[in-house]
Amino acid sequence: MFNIVLVEPEIPQNTGNIARTCAATGSVLHLVRPLGFSVTDKYLKRAGLDYWHLVKVQYYDSVEELKGRYDGSRFYYASTKGSKYYTGVGYKTGDFLVFGKETAGLPRKLLEQNKEFCIKIPMVKEVEARSLNLSNAVAIVLYEALRQQNFTNFK
Repeated sequence: MFNIVLVEPEIPQNTGNIARTCAATGSVLHLVRPLGFSVTDKYLKRAGLDYWHLVKVQYYDSVEELKGRYDGSRFYYASTKGSKYYTGVGYKTGDFLVFGKETAGLPRKLLEQNKEFCIKIPMVKEVEARSLNLSNAVAIVLYEALRQQNFTNFK
């Protein structure tokens, strides 16, 4: 139903958890290299449990390559620098939800080129935490998009 994009993910356990979420939701997982781990990594496999055969995973060498393959598709970029909350978007089936690497997020240039499509998950101002865990952020945004579709095809 939706497309989850991880740009240069670094932590195998996060990617494994996200793969499991993709399996449970019928979402496609798009991984943009370089990856901070091997796709045969034991931590990646353990986090994804026995769900890997249920996930469609596609690999790209750049965000530009990915966007070129899906020209005309809608891409939303999750960032603490986003100007609107993730709940303020009307998601459509097939949208791409893009997340950056754990230590740095998405590249500044990519965010600047797509300001109107940058979304954020709110956090209290007084907290010194820089961001949420990547796999948690993916789940939060993805399930809002699915909720907007009335959980069509879900049990």
